[in-house]
Amino acid sequence: MSAVEIQGVSQRYGDMTVLHDLNLSLGEGEVLGLFGHNGAGKTTTMKLILGLLQASEGQVQVLGRDPRTTDVRRQMGYLPENVTFYPQLTGRETLRHFARLKSTPLGQVDDLLEQVGLAHAADRRVKTYSKGMRQRLGLAQAVLGEPRLLLLDEPTVGLDPIATQELYLLIDRLRQTGTSVILCSHVLPGVEAHINRAAILAKGRLQAIGSLKQLRSEAGLPVRIRASGISQSEAWLERWANAGHSAQRLGEDGVEVIAINGHKLPLLRELLGESEPDDVEIHQPSLEDLYRYYMERAGDVQAAEGRV
Repeated sequence: MSAVEIQGVSQRYGDMTVLHDLNLSLGEGEVLGLFGHNGAGKTTTMKLILGLLQASEGQVQVLGRDPRTTDVRRQMGYLPENVTFYPQLTGRETLRHFARLKSTPLGQVDDLLEQVGLAHAADRRVKTYSKGMRQRLGLAQAVLGEPRLLLLDEPTVGLDPIATQELYLLIDRLRQTGTSVILCSHVLPGVEAHINRAAILAKGRLQAIGSLKQLRSEAGLPVRIRASGISQSEAWLERWANAGHSAQRLGEDGVEVIAINGHKLPLLRELLGESEPDDVEIHQPSLEDLYRYYMERAGDVQAAEGRV
């Protein structure tokens, strides 16, 4: 059974259509990264899964059922982009409050405060928390009750690099226990190692979905190969340029060649077999490169250039 199944979903507000014929699935124990610019339809998709909206067309199922049912909602955890708590309560009191709402054992509270790095501030009022601390408290609230489905909307907002890495490690642990996760983020660096698949939205339409390997194959973006300790590097540069590759010198005895689609392995065999370099680095297209490619293909120049 899929954790989430979205089939032919469109969402309209009056005359404006914000989602067009969306088809999306999430397996049990899978982490799906949902990426797109502001207004792409990410938050609307989240609200449909949470049962806060009813689709104008199509069907949404969570854990095999209507997401608006009480039993399904109890099995979901949600961290909104802008998390807000009652400022006069302490962190511990806040989590105990949510634990009661979820009918979750209060014994989970202290353990979660420890996991998100707030044990030292558990008895301080939330109004004294920094933005990053409130975000971590929100994450603890979301994973109360060991949800089968976890929805995280911009979870790294306000987190420093160490806290961000701890967040991803927590997501990894949840995935290992069978929790399914949908992760929405504008911050792409660091995400790709912690997701199984990526879904890219633009202008309310799904532009691509798949593993990074699948998306790289589909996009056909070039691979950068860097080698150092090469004798006669000028001859190699000329040879690669004549073959249609873009190549340049790096330092005194290094080269970089951008291998066009399908030529990575032949280039590597040639390089390793004839030039005997001291070191070789292979740089696959990153998640950011793929995101930019699909945004440009969708005609969303601002998103591709990172301006939204």
